[in-house]
Amino acid sequence: MGLFDKLKQGLKKTHENIFSKIDRLVNAKSDIDDDFLDNLEEIFLSSDVGVNTTEVIIDNLKKRVKKEQYERTDQLKAIIRDELQKVFISLSGEAKEPFKISAKPYVIIVVGVNGVGKTTSIGKLAYNYKNAGHSVLIGAADTFRAAANEQLETWAKRSGTEIIQLAQGSDPSAVVYNTIQSGIAKGYDVVIIDTAGRLHTKTNLMEELSKIKRVIQKQMPDAPHEVLLVIDATTGQNGMVQAREFSNSIKLTGLILTKLDGTAKGGIVLKISNEMKIPVNYIGVGEQIDDLQVFDKESFVKALLED
Repeated sequence: MGLFDKLKQGLKKTHENIFSKIDRLVNAKSDIDDDFLDNLEEIFLSSDVGVNTTEVIIDNLKKRVKKEQYERTDQLKAIIRDELQKVFISLSGEAKEPFKISAKPYVIIVVGVNGVGKTTSIGKLAYNYKNAGHSVLIGAADTFRAAANEQLETWAKRSGTEIIQLAQGSDPSAVVYNTIQSGIAKGYDVVIIDTAGRLHTKTNLMEELSKIKRVIQKQMPDAPHEVLLVIDATTGQNGMVQAREFSNSIKLTGLILTKLDGTAKGGIVLKISNEMKIPVNYIGVGEQIDDLQVFDKESFVKALLED
């Protein structure tokens, strides 16, 4: 199965939710009038695209219909595809080339609440960097959760990468220090740091992430090079809350959206991109080690809208 086929399969529930409704709407109406736009708005809202982002899309559609003299709904799918892509294009700066590194070691911090698929995402990320020809070291700094180290160790083995861990309950900063030190001394290309995901203790979380960043910067002043937040797409609007909480405690450079294969509300990708102004770097469309895909806005929108 090719990458696009995997993406389409992974987005099947969202595709059926959005595409089938738009298709029925287009077939039922011959004019792009207020009634049509109201129905289209409802489709986006039911797919977790969000009020603000939906308003942007509908307003842009209205302007284009008026300016470009579109009158028939059968012309509309191409316009909708364009406008959905613009939600991503409006983000400042283009994403870097995937799995290229600009420093050595290239340090990535991965954050996210428990249960979102953070551990599996780290394993898949490590696998992708390894496949790109880089040596990878993982630091298991989620020392509070009993199963975290074991799960991460399993994923490190599956991805063929090395891991540094200390006993459960150890100071996460000690793990980070050892990992960065080892990464520099042994010449690793990429260092990926796992972190604890206890959002209910916000103050502690904020302090811990700040401390981890300080520990890294004492050894590598220009690091971390990326801070990726993992969000479970099935949580819908709660994903926005998590994005805001984490961005308050550490500057996020990108998102990993997991479990897109398990939700009919994949429109949350558009909402987070548009409202948080944080690029989506990767999406998880399955359980296999190679199911973490580099996010591509054209392919994403195509998979959502094309039959």
